[in-house]
Amino acid sequence: MTGPEDRVENFLEFGVPPAAAGVSVDYYVQLERGRNPHASAAVLDAVARALQVEPAERDHLFALAKPGRRQSRTTPEAVRPGLLHVLENISGIPALTLDHRLDVLAMNRLARTFYPGFDEVPAGEWNLARFMFLDVAARELYVERPETARENVGMLRLYAGRHAQGPRLAQLIEDLTADPDFRRLWADQDVYRPTYGAKRYRHPLGGELTLGFKAFTPSGAPRQTLGLYPVEPGSPSDAALRTL
Repeated sequence: MTGPEDRVENFLEFGVPPAAAGVSVDYYVQLERGRNPHASAAVLDAVARALQVEPAERDHLFALAKPGRRQSRTTPEAVRPGLLHVLENISGIPALTLDHRLDVLAMNRLARTFYPGFDEVPAGEWNLARFMFLDVAARELYVERPETARENVGMLRLYAGRHAQGPRLAQLIEDLTADPDFRRLWADQDVYRPTYGAKRYRHPLGGELTLGFKAFTPSGAPRQTLGLYPVEPGSPSDAALRTL
């Protein structure tokens, strides 16, 4: 999602004035800023339809307008033993589990090797957003770094809209604001929910390669994401992974 002023312009871009969704411009801006907790589901549905937003953006709009957002947990997430066992037994492709702050809760051996420097970081300090914005190695690893950076910020923004911002998330965001790219992207208010796709990398050991990605929500752990990074068997990228 973009900022309130941009979103009001979106009504006009689609040829639909805000009133066509049953709201005024001012009312919509208040919704976007989370200052009108009494909006009905019907009004929110009308706004979402008028703007033709994607599912993640629709969920974010409902979360911002919903009173009493859930408090963020102060205790770290933990991966269930069964899922941890599955991760450890995945070979041939990187695999990891993230929480809502993009903390990496668990990785298989190949994932630890794939992200430069992760093998040297204590397990409790792995975080993809910190790596993206505060580690120079990320600028070399991601071929399309601006797009991936935007997606990472969008994931953090999506979570912050659903839950009251807890101290650990607040500290992470404060630390990341040291990077000007993060500050700009955070101000854009975009949200993102990963599903599937492909990304290109420039690995210091494996060279140029392309990995797919598939994101799953583990059963019973709605705030966690299981990420798998498949590669076409027999492809140059497959051969590159085997060198790691």
